[in-house]
Amino acid sequence: MLIKRPEGEVQPGVRWGPFTMRIPLIHLRFSLVDMLQGFAVAGATGLALVPYFMALLGLDFQEAVVMAMFHSLLISFSWMFFGDPYAPGWLTPAIPFVVAFITAPAYLGDHTSQFQAMTALSLNFAFILIVLGVTGLGAKLIKVVPNVFKGGIILGAAIAAFLRVTKDGDAANVFQSAPIAGTLGVFVCLIFAFSKPIQELAASNKSLAKILGLGLLPGFIIAGTVGFFTGEFEYNIRWELLDVVGASASLWAKASPFSIGWPSMDTMLAAFPLSLITYILFFGDVITGNEMIEQAQKERPDEKLEINPSRAHMATGIRNVLMGIAAPFFATQGVLWTGIQVVLLKRWTLGRDKVDSLFDSIGSYYAFGLPFLFIFLPFVTLLQPLLSLELAVTLILTAFACATLALSLVNDATERGAMVITGMAFSIFEPWLGLLIGLITVASLCGFKVFVPEKSPVS
Repeated sequence: MLIKRPEGEVQPGVRWGPFTMRIPLIHLRFSLVDMLQGFAVAGATGLALVPYFMALLGLDFQEAVVMAMFHSLLISFSWMFFGDPYAPGWLTPAIPFVVAFITAPAYLGDHTSQFQAMTALSLNFAFILIVLGVTGLGAKLIKVVPNVFKGGIILGAAIAAFLRVTKDGDAANVFQSAPIAGTLGVFVCLIFAFSKPIQELAASNKSLAKILGLGLLPGFIIAGTVGFFTGEFEYNIRWELLDVVGASASLWAKASPFSIGWPSMDTMLAAFPLSLITYILFFGDVITGNEMIEQAQKERPDEKLEINPSRAHMATGIRNVLMGIAAPFFATQGVLWTGIQVVLLKRWTLGRDKVDSLFDSIGSYYAFGLPFLFIFLPFVTLLQPLLSLELAVTLILTAFACATLALSLVNDATERGAMVITGMAFSIFEPWLGLLIGLITVASLCGFKVFVPEKSPVS
């Protein structure tokens, strides 16, 4: 029986320590629209790293799909067991650094060493997150960051996303690999998500409103169909089921530290700097997610979305531990999938009659924590041609949403200029260097006073 939320309160759930577990069909309603979007978008995204797993780590196709399934399983269960109001995803910008790290001469060609290096990265990152979460230092750090610096981090994410989607040879450059279908799909998804004229038309046109209510799904259907007829997308359907038991056993034997041995202290120490750099990316995602939620919250006073950075630190840390000991591939367990958070929040702001709770949308999008679609290889192989389109759509939605959010955080012209320089630094340089340049820029142009929190007035 569904438990109804009192007006203006947090969605009900089962408290356990700092976390809140929400059970499908008791604390959450089912949303078919969000589930269909999740099948098309989350399913394709989860498979995007399968070629990496095969080429870099020596896994066969079924083992690689099982690894992707396990990563998606941890992501899908995150909101259910921990209670964060975020659509979780990868720490995508860290993946190029990870690939460079495991293809260094010390690890190249030795898959056992590569998996041990992945475990080291995951455990180091989890240690940083859990310590900062338990002590509350992570939440305090996020609280003292001034808006101009927050805006720089968020704008950096926007610029980096746009640069990646237009980069020659990148998997996300669908404009190069499928110029007709890819451009059409991205355009439809973008205008359905953000176009003011389309939304005004939908207010007086019920049929259009129903189509817009499907989110990104129409864009993918249109692009997939057009791509088939133009020859840009080729579908090679495999009519079989995934051998989950056999592939899981062989993956465990090849990847888990319980089977291949734990990383040495030298490997742990070598991996620590990259884990620390990745925390900067995590930090930026938490700031971005919080600002998005605070903006959307104004439209839905009937549901209070409880933001808790310490909880987000601990939840992501726990997921990284589990991933590191079962199917290690670092940077697949992050706190926020920005592009999807935008889509789900946009639908949530339409009102309680459309979506009762944000968690209804998140839960349905992630198929209530059960990524069973990976088992059906016909579905997996159907989505394979759309991987580049999915990456492009999420990156462009991320770029647009982050840019508009960043620009809304500051009003002063000097702060706006400092924010742009900081954003450029984060998008062009490595995270630690972007952080350093941003701090120097903000302090020099805006003064150190922006780093001092304003005192609340005494009543």
